[in-house]
Amino acid sequence: DADALNVMRASIHPRATESIDDIIHLVSMLMDKEHAYLAHDGIYFSVDSFPGYGKLSGHNLEDLIAGASERVTETEGKRNPLDFALWKFKKEGEPAWPSPWGEGRPGWHIECSAMSLANLGETIDIHAGGVDLTFPHHENEIAQSEAATGKPFVRYWVHNGFVNINYEKMSKSRGNFFTVRDLAARYPYQVLRFFILQAHYRMPINFADDLLDAAVTSWKRVTTSVDHLAFVAEAAKDLPAGSKEEGDLRQALALYRQQWREAMDDDLNTADAIAAIFDLVRAANTAAASGKVAAPALLEARETLIELCGVLGLDASAGQDEAIPAEIMALVQARQDAKAAKDYAQADALRDQVLAQGYKIEDTPQGVRVLAL
Repeated sequence: DADALNVMRASIHPRATESIDDIIHLVSMLMDKEHAYLAHDGIYFSVDSFPGYGKLSGHNLEDLIAGASERVTETEGKRNPLDFALWKFKKEGEPAWPSPWGEGRPGWHIECSAMSLANLGETIDIHAGGVDLTFPHHENEIAQSEAATGKPFVRYWVHNGFVNINYEKMSKSRGNFFTVRDLAARYPYQVLRFFILQAHYRMPINFADDLLDAAVTSWKRVTTSVDHLAFVAEAAKDLPAGSKEEGDLRQALALYRQQWREAMDDDLNTADAIAAIFDLVRAANTAAASGKVAAPALLEARETLIELCGVLGLDASAGQDEAIPAEIMALVQARQDAKAAKDYAQADALRDQVLAQGYKIEDTPQGVRVLAL
């Protein structure tokens, strides 16, 4: 599924159960630096020892302490309700590993910091995750990582919004849970990627049949434009350059490329970037329809569309005209002959016959074009 969605594969997939030594090493560092302490049921991180606690989520610590005091059962030896477990001592029926403090298992948060430190180093560029992980998980990752190394943990945080199904949050309990593979049985993977990119990653995204159907149509607009520009350019090889329409197209290319770049520079605003692509599609289609734009400018527009979509992991050239079967082309030629003989009833019948076999005939100023539906 990831390959079909054009998601790059990770070079390593560490497991917490295979990283126990790294986890123990990180907890030991925190103990040595007095950022962690021994309580009745395990080792805890002291949030009071880390002045930057709360800097990611922006939560008021006094409110958090008050809320935690109401929710959490008091643990013997725990100094602050916000202190979180780094190592929990063994309980009956739970997996456990030996450590300097006795048998036990890692806390949830320390696993991620330890695996990140071991595989990526003290500071990483980008850390992603759902918006619901901002606090406490990512906040705790920052605290324990930076307390141990003294270095910034993450340069950029990327938190994605919730996934909704028909405007309700997706969850197994609601019975509206599905996988990418379930969707891929009904929609091409590239359409799914395009659909996801139409929303800013920090915003909730709503999966609904009507919205996905609309994405199919919208993506088809892009690929059809790319195909059509190649078709029209072939017929425009002998046109002279320098027309007003060509100047308008080149201005549009510069404008919408810049708007696309500004959108992507604005916190990866793929929604606005795709809007710029559609503006470019409209300008390119207008130029192609004018019949006054020379081939180099049309091909530049085509390559620009392919390039900008490509940065988003979308292959706009994938919709290029496939070889049309000989029997279909024979029907198309017969229709042309019927039109030349002014036998329009026969021409219409042949057009319908082509359509029934999954192909559409388009009469354009540049000639007849046949498209697979």
